[in-house]
Amino acid sequence: MTLAGRLTALWPVRRLRLKILHAVMIPLALWFTVLDPGDNLPASPEVLRFTSILALIFVTGTVIWTLDALINGMASRPGPKLPGWARRVHWWMHRILVAGVALVALTGLALGITSSRQLWAGGIIPIGVPLSMPELNRLIGQIHAVEFYLLSALIGLHALFHIWRHYALRDNALRIMAPKRWHKYL
Repeated sequence: MTLAGRLTALWPVRRLRLKILHAVMIPLALWFTVLDPGDNLPASPEVLRFTSILALIFVTGTVIWTLDALINGMASRPGPKLPGWARRVHWWMHRILVAGVALVALTGLALGITSSRQLWAGGIIPIGVPLSMPELNRLIGQIHAVEFYLLSALIGLHALFHIWRHYALRDNALRIMAPKRWHKYL
């Protein structure tokens, strides 16, 4: 059995898998965008550990999402009601989102590797072997922050794009990824 076959046997319904990933990733992206420990929250050990656990969940979702896209291709289609410019935006936006979450996870790993001490994802998984490279760690930290906030802006544009599609074009774009019990509200 192929790798794709083994992965889909574990979680066979792709649409359900992607709906769950959306439901998990949206609040996590909001958490990391709005509530940054040290800036907006007291950086107590409990808050940092909780944020680290959330980061582990976020990275796990990122890996699942990226592998799914690499193995099965993109799940989204532009839809027949989209004008030409919106089809191009749709195509690029979804691919950049998948690549973007993967890059954020990779630079997070690079932060752990270049750190001066052993970092633990969620207090459970060690993040690489700390190589104690403070200048490179600082540079990677800046890159990680910039790429995350750019990704956050793209996530916001992505949401606005699908809200526009749903209400202006009436193509039910929001119902595609929402649970059926929410459809009556959309």
